[in-house]
Amino acid sequence: MAGTRTDTARVVLTALSAALAALAGLAALTVLAIPEVPGDPRAEAEQYGNSLLREPGLRGGTAFALLLLTVPVLALAGQCARLGAPARDRRLAALRLAGATPGQVTRVAVLETGVAALLGTLAGLAAYLAGRALLDRPDANGRLALPTDVLPPAGALAAVVLGLPVVAAAATALLLRQVTTTPFGVVRRVGRERAPLPWPGLLIGAGLTAGLLVTPLLRTGDGPEPSSLWLLVLVVVGGLVAAVVGVVLGTGWISYTGGRLLHRLARGPAALLAARRLMADPWAGSRTFAALLAAVLFGAGAAGQRAYFALSDQVQREESRLFGHDDGANPFYLRTMDLVDLAVAVAVAIAAGGLLVALVEGIVARRRAYAALLATGVPRGTLNASIAWQALVPAVPAILVALTVGFLIGRALAGPVQTGTISGTVCDAPAELCADPATEARYTRLIQPVQRQLTPDVPVEHLALIGAGALAAVLVTVGVGLLFLRTSTAVEELRTA
Repeated sequence: MAGTRTDTARVVLTALSAALAALAGLAALTVLAIPEVPGDPRAEAEQYGNSLLREPGLRGGTAFALLLLTVPVLALAGQCARLGAPARDRRLAALRLAGATPGQVTRVAVLETGVAALLGTLAGLAAYLAGRALLDRPDANGRLALPTDVLPPAGALAAVVLGLPVVAAAATALLLRQVTTTPFGVVRRVGRERAPLPWPGLLIGAGLTAGLLVTPLLRTGDGPEPSSLWLLVLVVVGGLVAAVVGVVLGTGWISYTGGRLLHRLARGPAALLAARRLMADPWAGSRTFAALLAAVLFGAGAAGQRAYFALSDQVQREESRLFGHDDGANPFYLRTMDLVDLAVAVAVAIAAGGLLVALVEGIVARRRAYAALLATGVPRGTLNASIAWQALVPAVPAILVALTVGFLIGRALAGPVQTGTISGTVCDAPAELCADPATEARYTRLIQPVQRQLTPDVPVEHLALIGAGALAAVLVTVGVGLLFLRTSTAVEELRTA
């Protein structure tokens, strides 16, 4: 059966999301494929102009940051898969009416997602290979800006190109477990009637605890043993994942609680409509804001790390001046945080796209209910305001929670800044007296800065900028989504045949 334009848009957006995820994965594999210098595994790769690629110890973190970009992209793919769901449900029901079994209908939906994702990953692989050839341009010093001189193993490339469609198809099959397609429509089996509970707070606490437990181990002596380093990395990654999942799932409880408070305190019809909708489907917020909240959490954690590096840079500069040096600090880590902030901004933009898709899909899915309200005399402005209330009531507290949790984890992983880590001698005399061994000792004195632990300031402005950017993304997507309300709420939608 031929699909509609919405089906075409869903396939295109799913393929685009898969292409972006494939590009991020291939970029991470390329960074990891940079070979070590023979004979010295800690030697820098001088053929690259970027320190993130030259230093072996930084490549793992760079690859991990690239992989994090796949989180909002995959969330966007999940939102795109829901686009046009009512029309797809009717098409699947028509297949059942024609004699298809429930398993065959499920395989059709899974195959649609898998093929779209496969086309996207193949396009991403083509873009990766083309970009690798176009960007292979050394600078005046013969250094490369990107690792275009290396290529990941063929098995790794195949794992990304073929693995992402398999994951997408498996996720679709998992989501369809609670769906029964009948000749008369699609029925979703919902086994949850109770209100959401605040148990996701336990996951948030586990993430914070992981950061607090790992930090002392990272700062003891010369650092952790190589044998236990991977264990610590897994604990950190597990803590971050637990915190993200806790914040996302906690949005369901926030939506329900916000809906109850709004229903109790609100007086206008728009707020009351939004309150009832939030209480009827509180988990819509978790599905809608998942990628955005993940990006906000990582951005807030990066802000905490930036505050640590900024204070450390200041302390190093002040202590280096005691020895007559003006360039004692290395701004490399601050420049690296600029790249992290750029990645967070890209993630927020991608998450905003997924948010727009989810909002438009919600409007289209409930178009008959909105059309019925308009037919009974509810003003269109009231419906617009109710949709805005429904988006903002869970979004504002959820963004604040994500900011707080992300910053606390970033602060826990960074820890305080230690002063007085260096000591030395300085000669308080002209250069000729300091150069003479006979007089040098007379004017030389020992300087040992006081050892203290300084706590970085809370980067209020940076956190406010991240929160304002996320809230602006929500407002913009709500404004754009409301444009679809007029076309989706015509009275003709009330026809049943």
